[in-house]
Amino acid sequence: MTRLSDEEVRAALAEGLSAWEFRDDALHRTFRFDAFRAAMDFVDRVADEAEAADHHPDLLIRYTRVSITLSTHTERGVTAKDVALARTIDALAGPEH
Repeated sequence: MTRLSDEEVRAALAEGLSAWEFRDDALHRTFRFDAFRAAMDFVDRVADEAEAADHHPDLLIRYTRVSITLSTHTERGVTAKDVALARTIDALAGPEH
């Protein structure tokens, strides 16, 4: 998997991933939920999709907030796998997030 250029990452963000931030060679986004259980259910769904894709994000859970960081460690940056997983995660979260 080849690392995307900064321009390619910014183009991907402009194409439906505008809630994600690109910094420190990774994609970042924080999701907020109404309750802890809703946040945990979301994390479970993300884990299932990440495992199926064999691509695992960094997750930080703080009560009703879930922060996700995506990068391909072997490439030291963002690849197409990260962009694809970000799209999947957005779909899991639904339009209200």
